[in-house]
Amino acid sequence: MARADAKTAVLADGLRYKSKVSGSPFAATTSFGAATMSCFMCGKHRARSLMGTRKVLGKSQAVCSPSCKALDETLENAAAAAAAAAASNNT
Repeated sequence: MARADAKTAVLADGLRYKSKVSGSPFAATTSFGAATMSCFMCGKHRARSLMGTRKVLGKSQAVCSPSCKALDETLENAAAAAAAAAASNNT
């Protein structure tokens, strides 16, 4: 069973996609502390201030601090609280 061929074409100006936004979603910031890094364990991009280092396979790697699961829960709770505050301000 063969895969379907991609249906893209190179445009005259050299771009392949009309709807794709150029650039990276992880744009460079002016301050070093506001930059993002990907966690070695979960792969999610986080602000450097939310990261810590842990020795993995003999090298120090950037990982979520205190853990990936705990940081996800903290961020979800903060987002829910912000949404609730915004909803109460609108009424």
